[in-house]
Amino acid sequence: MFAFKSLDKSADLVRGMADRTDTDLSTPLAVSQFRQMVLACSGCTDQDGCARLQAENDHLDAAPGYCRNAARMTG
Repeated sequence: MFAFKSLDKSADLVRGMADRTDTDLSTPLAVSQFRQMVLACSGCTDQDGCARLQAENDHLDAAPGYCRNAARMTG
């Protein structure tokens, strides 16, 4: 059960970061990469920091440098 909670949290963080960086996750390429992005996020050691960053910012020019999906988060 813990693994599913972790993946749910990662999926929420990926969607949240995409929203804040104006990254469109509805394109066919993004949809096919979403699972990989969630798995990459689940290996992050600073998910709490990412959640705080998202809670404090409605918009970001770019994902933070520590984001394992930063290269994919382009608006």
